[in-house]
Formats: sequence, structure tokens, C-alpha cells
Amino acid sequence: MAKKRSIIKFVIMAILVAIGIVLCCGPIPIAGTSYVYNGFANSISKGLDLSGGLSVVYDCETTRADADLSKSIDATVTRLSEILYSEGYSEAIVKRQGSTRIRIEVPSAKESDDIFTFLENPRTLSMTLEMANGEVTPDIYITGDDITDVFATYNSQDKQYGVTLRFTSEGKSKFAELTRKASESSSKNIYIYLGEVKGQPWNTLTCESEINDGATFISGGSLNSQSAAEEYAFSIMSGTFNVKLSLIENSVISATLGRNALTLGLIAGAVALFIIMIIMAWRYGLFGVLADVALVIYMILMLFFLQAIPFVQLTLPGIAGIILSLGMAVDGNVIIFERIREEYASGKRIPYAVKSGFKKAFWPIFDSNITTIVTSIILYILGTAAIKGFAITLLLGIVLSMFTTLVVTRFLVKWYLPINSTNPKPLRLYRKEGVEVIEEPVEEKPAKESASEIVVGGEEK
Repeated sequence: MAKKRSIIKFVIMAILVAIGIVLCCGPIPIAGTSYVYNGFANSISKGLDLSGGLSVVYDCETTRADADLSKSIDATVTRLSEILYSEGYSEAIVKRQGSTRIRIEVPSAKESDDIFTFLENPRTLSMTLEMANGEVTPDIYITGDDITDVFATYNSQDKQYGVTLRFTSEGKSKFAELTRKASESSSKNIYIYLGEVKGQPWNTLTCESEINDGATFISGGSLNSQSAAEEYAFSIMSGTFNVKLSLIENSVISATLGRNALTLGLIAGAVALFIIMIIMAWRYGLFGVLADVALVIYMILMLFFLQAIPFVQLTLPGIAGIILSLGMAVDGNVIIFERIREEYASGKRIPYAVKSGFKKAFWPIFDSNITTIVTSIILYILGTAAIKGFAITLLLGIVLSMFTTLVVTRFLVKWYLPINSTNPKPLRLYRKEGVEVIEEPVEEKPAKESASEIVVGGEEK
């Protein structure tokens, strides 16, 4: 009966693995529809070195003498990331480079794409209570430093398109003071300037009462559509840059080079996996075959999580991290099977040797993988973009390799034992003649005390 259940489990596992392999492949047209399923492998977000794209570097200068350049650069990095994401470049990477530079990488973008025009002449946002004239510059109540978020939205209650502004804790009090004074003035106007505070304002807002909840909704005027609201929000957000950006490097990476590199990397990984599976089957027999099944499951899970996790981008160093983690997964299986061999050679029967081998292999595998995980985390935190790509795939691969080695392989071996727990030849297990067979010790359960032996408030009878 146990043998029959094991066979059923293996059949179900084979079906699930086959489905997983199909889901990894693509593109696959769906019959009767126009939909084409791309598969896990083709849905993975690719980095700049694989998909091609634009890479630019800007040098930063503060726009105000009293501003902290480092904090201003950090704020500008955040603003640029938000703008590029809102423009549809969700895979763009914006990061600091050195102490005064910002690097922007946009995968799949072309040289002709006009995505950096808003950086050619960045303008600082200012909100005032009075219009500027040639003689006196009005007091500035709100600047780009006071705004944390800008986005287009639709007010379903009033059926109006508009733009929502959210302020910092300090900006909240400043905006409350500005709106209070504006509501008490005769004009009730707030003037927005992008760039220098002089001449005609970029836009004028009308305020009827004080706003002290740290956010405001701007509507009316030309904001009569979603596209108009997005353009308005984009203009305000581009005015929140706190530094002047000067282009010092502009490069285009060929998509052809990336495709060739990806193809060669995938071929190298497939060849390595094929050779490993052959060696494991040759060295450990049916145990090696079970380990090969666990490796296939590992690759399916790896491809699934690479395309499912939003912030993961596959790069050439990332492919190296995957192959390295594959080696770690193989190492774990090797440790387990060598421990099983040692236990069997010492005289233990196959089931007892398997149980003892997994138990003795757990901590060596766990310790070695934990040190690699810690290293990966440090590389991801402190490394450059290329190092981060390597670190994240290595980290993901190590976690999955621990799961497939310590959980999947264990279950596969456990399912196999009812089919064969006496013949060591298919498992490449050997024992010298004359070695005494060690039986698995039976744990004795403590005998239950009888009711006659329990004395409660009296003498034993």
C-alpha cells in the first residue's frame, strides 16, 4: 500500500514538473484567442546590459547657497525615480554616483526617446502670496523641499480631474499659514513659480479657506482631462528638483550586444545544468536522479520568482549569480548523499542511513548557506548596480537552493524508500563485507502509571 502511494506521489510530481517546464517556456499562442503566453523566462525584467538602453550621468550643483547638497541630491534622486516611473519607465534606475553625481539607466529606451528634456532646464518650484514685480521679490512660503508627492487624480465625488500635492511635516505648517493668509486676503490667490520668482507666475490658485491636513487637491481651469492633470503634475514635480544638473556622460548600449550576451549566458547555464545532472545520476544512482528532479524544480522556481518580484532585473552578473547558486544547490545534495553513504557503510540499513544522513548534513548545509546569504545582503546594500544584480540573484538562488535541498530532496527520497529500501545497488551504496548491520534504535515510550499507583491524599493501596 505504501509503495502504491509513493508511485502516485511521483506521478503527481512528474505532472506538476512538466506543467512548470511548460510555464517557463514561451512564447506560446493560446488556441482560439489572440493571446500569446510569454512564459516565465521571457517575462523577466532585463537590465541595461541585456536589453540595451540609455545611460546618462549628471553632475549636481546646489541652487541655493544655504542648501545641503547631499540632501538635495537624495531628494532629486527620489523625484527623478517618481517622474520616470510615471512616464512608463518602471525599470529605470536612478542612483547616486560618488558625492556629486547622479546616474540614470533606462533599459529598452532608444537614443531618439525624448525622456530627459525636463532635465535640460530644471526649475525650482516656489509658492508665494503676492505676484513678483521688477522691484520687490515676494516672500516664498513653499519650495520643492516641502513637497513629498505629486500625482494626477480624479475626484469621483465632484467629478473633477486634478492634482494632489502632499507636503512634509514642515511643509504642512507652511502651507497652512500660506492658505490662511490667502483666504484672508482680498484676492485669495496663491502664485506658483517654476524657476526664478519674477514676471508672470506659472500658475495661479484660488484658496477659500485654510488647509492644514498636509495635502491639497488642485482642480479647475485647464485640468479637464487625465492627460492634462498628468502634465500639470509632471510640471510641478519637475520643479521640485533641488539641484542644477549638468550632463557629463551620455551613452547608448546596443540591444544586439545584450541579446547575444543573454543567449550565450543561457546556453552556458543549460550546458552546466545538463552536465551536473549526468554526473549526479552517475555518481549517486537513483538518489542522483531524485536530486536532478529537485534541480529542475529549483530552476522553475528561480524563473518564476525572477519574473514575479517587481524590483528584480536580470543582468549579466545576475546570470553568474544564478549559476553560482545552482552550484550551491548541487553541493547540498552532494553533502547529503555522502553522509548517507557513510552511514550505510558503517552498517546501518538504508532507511536508518537516510534518516541519519539528512540529520547530520543539515547544519553544514545551513551554516554554509547562511554565510553566503549574509554576504549577498552586504553586497546588495553596498555594491554598485552590477554588483546588486549579482547579489540579488545569488540571494534568491541560495534561499531556493536551501529549500529544494533540505525540503524537496528530502520528500523525494522519503517517497522513494517504500519502493526500494533494501537494494543498495541502484542507490550506489556500498558496504565492506563483515560489517555488522546496525538496527535503528527503537525509542521506548514511558509506561503510563496505573490508577492504583497514584495516591491523592492517602496511602498507596
